[in-house]
Amino acid sequence: MPEPVPLLVFSDDWGRHPSSCQHLFRVISTRRAVTWINTIGLRPPRFDRATVTRGHEKLGSWLTHNASGVNGSALRVLNPVMWPSFRSRLARWINHRILARAAKPASRLEPDPIVVTTLPLLPGLVGRVRASRWVYYCVDDYSHWPGLAGETLRRLERELVERVDLAIAAGESLQSHLASLGKPSVLLTHGVDLGFWRKPGIPLGMPSLPEPLVVFWGLIDRRMDRELIEVLSRRMNGGTILLVGPQDCPDAGMLSLPRVRMLSAMPFEALPALAARASVLIAPYADIPVTRAMEPLKLKEYLATDKPVVVRKLPATVPWADCADVVDSPESFASTALERVRTGLPETQRQARQRLEAESWAAKAAQFEGWLDAE
Repeated sequence: MPEPVPLLVFSDDWGRHPSSCQHLFRVISTRRAVTWINTIGLRPPRFDRATVTRGHEKLGSWLTHNASGVNGSALRVLNPVMWPSFRSRLARWINHRILARAAKPASRLEPDPIVVTTLPLLPGLVGRVRASRWVYYCVDDYSHWPGLAGETLRRLERELVERVDLAIAAGESLQSHLASLGKPSVLLTHGVDLGFWRKPGIPLGMPSLPEPLVVFWGLIDRRMDRELIEVLSRRMNGGTILLVGPQDCPDAGMLSLPRVRMLSAMPFEALPALAARASVLIAPYADIPVTRAMEPLKLKEYLATDKPVVVRKLPATVPWADCADVVDSPESFASTALERVRTGLPETQRQARQRLEAESWAAKAAQFEGWLDAE
């Protein structure tokens, strides 16, 4: 039996946060060679604390190592030093040259590797890096994200999808997005590691807070709906609305509301223990273009914890309305969250969540790999 075709991946920094692509390739790299190339983020540099912190992290990673293996698997991580922007034509030219040079050892493998990118920034690499085929794994419509250069991203993504051989969409809304660009795609929804979320996890070491805890974890930014949080805060007689994660220019007024507390990002391994402390898990997103297109990993992770879940009604959440409370207004969000604090997870929702058994990352990785290898 011939050796499987090696894979070359351009994506977010390996190990920084558990993206869907990292979940998939953690499985795939157990059975075939994978070269993962860390890139810079999509957000233009700004003179703020978040940019300085991220810049410090990135500089440290460049100085400490450029290549490494991962847990004895067939995955090798490369960390090329890059220009911190893709916005100008010159910056893109510089970074495409840097990434093409970094990819050279992997692209000389036999047979030619399959290249996968999760970034809409790389049309200039197609044809410059030797590959048997190019695959775009579309995990978000970044052109609508707050703070990103939307028009630049739209133009580059349009160029990219014209050049790739295969597009894989992480959700139906993203399939529609790709179709609007003239690119058909196959659908691969996110998976979940049930065993991970049903274990206690590492100790939290978090401060003592008034209970019950109504918890959100993830990026705290302008996608969140201040009004949802405000109404919930006003109607709570006690307890804490706990927002856990990095901040990216969130609504300052939201963070100053009564009973709202914010903690910086926790290690991924600590999140099951955080969920165990929570009475309710929430996803208080606004109903705006960027959230209508997104496919939040946390939804299935929330559902795997056996805790009540209250989320905003969005295309990605509606299919799970039998497993969680999917609401469409601040008042219904608050009243439902408070009801779940009192009554816990309904048995009907608990039973409906049995369909998560078919959503493992191992199954998703096998499906993803099958498309990569299809002639």
